[in-house]
Amino acid sequence: MQRQLLASIVGVYCLAHEPAFAQTEPAPVRDDRGTLTFVWENDSFADSDQNYTNGVRLAWLSGTYQPQGVSRWIARNLLNAGDEAVIRRGVAIGHSLFTPNDTTTSASLPDQHPYAAWLYGEYTALVEQRNEVDQFSVQLGVVGPSAGGEWVQNEFHALIGAGDAQGWDNQIEDEVGLVISYDKRLRRVAQLGDGGFGADVTPNLGFTLGTIHTNLHAGLTLRIGQDLENDYGPPRVAPSLAGAGYFTPQDNFSWYLFAGIEGRAVAHNIFLDGSLFRDDDPSVSSNTFVSDLQAGLVVQVLQTQIAFTYVERDEEFEEQTEPQRFGAVSISRKF
Repeated sequence: MQRQLLASIVGVYCLAHEPAFAQTEPAPVRDDRGTLTFVWENDSFADSDQNYTNGVRLAWLSGTYQPQGVSRWIARNLLNAGDEAVIRRGVAIGHSLFTPNDTTTSASLPDQHPYAAWLYGEYTALVEQRNEVDQFSVQLGVVGPSAGGEWVQNEFHALIGAGDAQGWDNQIEDEVGLVISYDKRLRRVAQLGDGGFGADVTPNLGFTLGTIHTNLHAGLTLRIGQDLENDYGPPRVAPSLAGAGYFTPQDNFSWYLFAGIEGRAVAHNIFLDGSLFRDDDPSVSSNTFVSDLQAGLVVQVLQTQIAFTYVERDEEFEEQTEPQRFGAVSISRKF
């Protein structure tokens, strides 16, 4: 079923790229202002505390600019930027936490998600041309005690009156991690009336390669609302079905509802499989195919955009007894 899902999404992506579906679209909007975004994902939104339990990301994506040096080479040679392309670059810092179902014991739990934390910095180069976005990202960070997972989780639990997680001594050991990602998104908008109201479909396709995650992924997002040309969907913490990380407001107010699905063929996930370079990390029997379902609402007021996303992620490892559910809140501001 998951293989069929992934194949179907790839098929829609290829169909959307056919000339018969191409629209006469204006060149992308040039905007000198950058976008600052904060994303918070937590399973407490779904009354849970297990597996992927928390993620935060603070990102800055520049306004349009003329790249030089390495950024120019990436844009022209890797992302195929043409003469009318709009080019952006960005940096981010993020942190993700993973825990087992039972956090009240200090004993090792071999059939549950290992304790792990991932602290990273990120560089992004992004090219938009006529309702298509190509994005290249590099993450460099650390997994293990140096990522501060125990401190972050237990301080947050103290803030909300929950007990400390007792098993962090069993977490994945310290290791430097590198992740390289590429994503392509296609946006096909159909206007349904006056006032900028419309609907669109945005298939995406990409890959992730590295010591933290290695996968192929394909997804599809459906949206209905106002001024859909403002962005490519809400921001998220990777791996996820995310937008491009910026918005270009055309009016003082806009909104849209969205729903999406993404399938991933996973070759490696350090948080489930352990290190590529050690055999003694805690691990479980990871699944090769994983899918996400998500839905939510985005509202833009003046130069600020707020989004809420509810996510259901199916079982990532054989011992997992039910899908993972969590929520994501983001706030983005133009500067």
